[in-house]
Amino acid sequence: MIDQELTISTPDGAMDTFISHPERGGPFPIVLFYMDAPGIREELRDMARRLATSGYYVMLPNLYYRAKVTELGPIPPEDDAPLRKRMYELMQSLSIAMVMQDTKALLDFAATQKAASPGTAGAVGYCMSGRYAISAAVNFPDRVKAAASIYGTHLMTDQPDSPHRTARHAKGEIYVACAETDRWAPPEMIAPLREALKADSVNAEVEIYPGTHHGFAFPKRPVYDKAAAERHWERLLALYRRNLRA
Repeated sequence: MIDQELTISTPDGAMDTFISHPERGGPFPIVLFYMDAPGIREELRDMARRLATSGYYVMLPNLYYRAKVTELGPIPPEDDAPLRKRMYELMQSLSIAMVMQDTKALLDFAATQKAASPGTAGAVGYCMSGRYAISAAVNFPDRVKAAASIYGTHLMTDQPDSPHRTARHAKGEIYVACAETDRWAPPEMIAPLREALKADSVNAEVEIYPGTHHGFAFPKRPVYDKAAAERHWERLLALYRRNLRA
């Protein structure tokens, strides 16, 4: 495997990005891996590496680069902890439009790399970034053909760019994994989201993972659920096998 830590130029600055892909057999389909709210850390790099071993050129950008933040470190569980408050500030500083601008920069950079395929691409987002993965399929419909939201938040809002409104513009397949217990993406959101996607004839699946809590796929979280995490990997890899080609 080949791992790289690179900076990619965007209209707003230099976005530090972790890239992982196999050493042989390329070029490989691109997968955009959008971080969760706690930001870049070795846990996410390991997940990117695992995805890359299946034959993908995985790009994990630091979405907090505008604030000159690299790694926040362990986030305390208390809502009033200063570092947790800082995380919320950083999370709220982002928008779909900003991350799509970053996504264009990622795809433009990948176009210059021999190991990255110019063919169909995939996306995955966890927590705050589930909406960004779906939006990548919406904003780059001829390129991003498979997008996954894993316990994604803000999938249904009153904004015009809410994923439940815009998903109809995607040309690929969308997969939404939901935790059974999730205060950031509550159960009462799931049925309306599924109905909205169905009404717009979106090629999408919305799946509830029984007995799980928000964050179940992250090995370092207290709520980590190994069986559910492995199921999410199976769903994700099957999604990409169906839709991505070099």
